[in-house]
Amino acid sequence: MENITFNMSELHQYGTAYFDYLALRKHFFVDTLGWDIPHNDIYEMDQYDNPLAYYSLVLRDGKVIGGARGMPTTSSWGDYTYMLRDAVQGKLAEIPKSIMGDEIRTPKVWECTRLVISDELESAEDRQKCLALVVDGLARTASEEGAAELIALMRPPFMRALRQLGYNANLIGKPYQNREDGRKYGVLSMSAKPVTRIQPAERPTAKVLPIHRDLELRQSA
Repeated sequence: MENITFNMSELHQYGTAYFDYLALRKHFFVDTLGWDIPHNDIYEMDQYDNPLAYYSLVLRDGKVIGGARGMPTTSSWGDYTYMLRDAVQGKLAEIPKSIMGDEIRTPKVWECTRLVISDELESAEDRQKCLALVVDGLARTASEEGAAELIALMRPPFMRALRQLGYNANLIGKPYQNREDGRKYGVLSMSAKPVTRIQPAERPTAKVLPIHRDLELRQSA
């Protein structure tokens, strides 16, 4: 497995990887979870896939098997900023305004969204390795751009997975139950740099839930 990171101005350097990631998102968020979000027959893509976004993808034998999107909480593109701030401002009907409390807007904090891992990865070891590469790539990118913290709307059990990877992760705010898939989601905060650097071979092999089924991020239509 290998990790690649890029923004929209650089995506041409990686062939079809960006579009393969959008297709992977469509397979999971639309076809599997049934979310009512923008898509066509092949791709899922929304208002946050804009020139302010950065991507961390994982490839195996040239095929995209996982990825996530990140952007600074200072982002503003047209009528939208970043997902959680827009939710607090009432722009995203499926996410409660109270999800995060106060708005966050600082270059020191980035938001992570659209984390997905392919269901082709069947072993816990492969899923964990892929997750580590996705998270490390996005955290490294955010850190290089001056961020010290990342926030994301995820299922609360994901906090344990992040801690297993060496990151200081905590739940902020009160989780809510999503009406479309019946699952609970909450805002997690994590350090942009690992508190404990664990080498891949040393990382715990305790059960990690299938990311594509249980540790995804939530986005509104």
